[in-house]
Amino acid sequence: MTETPAMTSNRPYLLRALHEWISDNGLSPYLLVDAAHPGVRVPPGSAKDGKVVLNIAARAVNKLELGNEAIHFLARFNGVSQVVDVPMTAVLAIYAQENGQGMMFPAEDAQPPEPEPDAPAPEPQDRRARLRVVK
Repeated sequence: MTETPAMTSNRPYLLRALHEWISDNGLSPYLLVDAAHPGVRVPPGSAKDGKVVLNIAARAVNKLELGNEAIHFLARFNGVSQVVDVPMTAVLAIYAQENGQGMMFPAEDAQPPEPEPDAPAPEPQDRRARLRVVK
């Protein structure tokens, strides 16, 4: 049996598609981010309960880059332009602020370790995303 090559994460592709879909419908795309994740750069005091909600609508940000590894942009916080960096693995959800439609992502995109040859295969886990309203 031939091995299938490992694929890259689908998170950046889904995030870009949902960003475009939300924007094309005239709504405001918001990100829910794990503020404690390594590499997250947001202004101090913007996080609540370890999470931060970021408005990434075109009218709210400058120089938005939705890359494969991270999201970068400039935004005003309390009237001061700030650099925001969010590793893709820190994004917990993208949704339309006006109606909550969007998608939640797993907390980590880490691949499970390969089982040892003598070990039984682990039971499959329920990996369905659950969307919650965040206020």
